[in-house]
Amino acid sequence: MIKKEIILHSKHNQRPFSADFRFMANGQSKPVILFIHGFKGFKDAMHFNAMADQIAEAGFVYVKMNLSHNGVTPDYPLDFVDLEAFANNNFTIELDDIEVMIDHISNDMLAIAKKEVDTSAIYLIGHSRGGAVAVLKACEDSRVRRLVTWAAVPDLEAFWSDSFVETWKEKGVQYIKNARTMQEMPMNYQIVEDFENNSARFTIGSQLTKFKIPFLAIHGTEDETVPVESLLMFKSFYPDVIRKKIEGGGHTFGGKHPWTETVLPEHSEQLVKETISFLKAH
Repeated sequence: MIKKEIILHSKHNQRPFSADFRFMANGQSKPVILFIHGFKGFKDAMHFNAMADQIAEAGFVYVKMNLSHNGVTPDYPLDFVDLEAFANNNFTIELDDIEVMIDHISNDMLAIAKKEVDTSAIYLIGHSRGGAVAVLKACEDSRVRRLVTWAAVPDLEAFWSDSFVETWKEKGVQYIKNARTMQEMPMNYQIVEDFENNSARFTIGSQLTKFKIPFLAIHGTEDETVPVESLLMFKSFYPDVIRKKIEGGGHTFGGKHPWTETVLPEHSEQLVKETISFLKAH
């Protein structure tokens, strides 16, 4: 398998961010999958590389990217060393980062032989909050031809209670504890202002009314972070969505960080199988 790491730059302060791609060189043209990580996530977290290998082996060019303000850096790709960037992240930045990556793919800048890749067939996969952002990008960018979400958030604003937002506005910052690293991760109030200033663009329900491409939403029935009932919301927003439940699956489908196992957990195997099946069938 061919693997390569690349560095791109955000439209916001030209901040560098890492991405990587992998594929099996066989002389056959392959669609491109772009994976978007979630909140407090990064492209090399947990078992994302192992799942990337398995999906790439099924006949895809698999691209993973770090969102530019997720708190990791190209020099420290596995640690949240830049909490200032994390604090200043917002949905406009994330959508713009994905656009930079899609532009890079569409303009044949991955430097993959043309016989190996079909850059007109770009598919998005997003996990958790990354799933929500992937939905929004797929709704506004016609270059995206397929969409798969894993344990996706169906409503970005629903994460914030009124009391939480009131305190946030007063203080200017809220802190979210990272249970793995024990870091108190800051979020500046500007993300709320960004949402309010772009509410039409960021409201998933209204955006999905103009959606026209195949969409698969997968969720574990025992998701401890985003309830499986989110599948019902996606169905109400977009009746043609294909919904798949993974019985007993949690929010990460058995993944943990660091990942030291040699095989994927059962729920992740199911996740990968359902994803490949959908993308090949549609």
